[in-house]
Amino acid sequence: MQKFTSFFDVPDYKKLLQKALEIKQNPFDFQMFGKNKTIGLLFLNPSLRTRLSSVKAAYNLGANVWVLNAGADSWQLEMSDGTIMDGNSQEHIKEAIQVMNQYCDILGVRTFPCLTDKQKDYSEEVMNKILQNCTKPYISLESATLHPLQTFADLITIEEHKTKPKPKVVLTWAPHPKALPQAVPNSFAEWFSNINEVDFVITHPIGYELDIKFTQNTPIIYDQNEALQNADFVYAKNWSSYSEYGKILSQDKSWIIDKNKMQHTDNGKFMHCLPVRRNVIVTDEVLDSENSLVIHQANNRTFSAQTIFHEMLK
Repeated sequence: MQKFTSFFDVPDYKKLLQKALEIKQNPFDFQMFGKNKTIGLLFLNPSLRTRLSSVKAAYNLGANVWVLNAGADSWQLEMSDGTIMDGNSQEHIKEAIQVMNQYCDILGVRTFPCLTDKQKDYSEEVMNKILQNCTKPYISLESATLHPLQTFADLITIEEHKTKPKPKVVLTWAPHPKALPQAVPNSFAEWFSNINEVDFVITHPIGYELDIKFTQNTPIIYDQNEALQNADFVYAKNWSSYSEYGKILSQDKSWIIDKNKMQHTDNGKFMHCLPVRRNVIVTDEVLDSENSLVIHQANNRTFSAQTIFHEMLK
């Protein structure tokens, strides 16, 4: 595997899932692949789980790892072509990525959307500029439109906790005070709309439809309670509007996931990628319950990253 940016970079998701479960059972059994290798992690935006789990994953494989926070640990990077660099940026992304290539065997990069220019974000302008100058295997630590490492961890989590062959999985919008990217819901929709082993539906207020290239033919139900009926897994996440790009169209607090909402489910498990705003996205009662899988998801971030590193190094 030379690139991991979306579901479609994975040749066989079932084999990848089984490898992840194998690695989780024996995380230190694959260190021959990481010996004398270096994994580089470049963060253009803040991170907690992605940063720490990726470092842990590299160590589990016996690899060295470096982490660079662009603009804080390094020079300010210039992204635009043809720019006269007489402002705040001191180094162009072209040189920076080509130099980093020399210092690692795998390069992972995290970058967020601007949420003001749909064309720029959905063309993955920043990630593609990095890929043009990257000659080593590349792993997305989140991009403007997708977060595949998170969704792979979600897939592992559902596989571990499902109680029936084809569970019902619901992705539900929830309120949030700030405009958030669509990367996590896009990625979740992309993976689960292409996986036959789940009954997948999406629920959100009118106006929050995601890009159809990610949702494909997934049923969209605008009545949240109806969508949650007999759900086995409830994945709550806020996102800003795609059609009216980056805007907050609703602050409807009734979309919060609470005990009453979960009573519509079939003893459903609650999921969220974290960080989560308590009593905005989900109530304490649900988040702290035994049916909450958020800490399991966070733990599986290590094994999703370790599996991808393994596939790139082997």
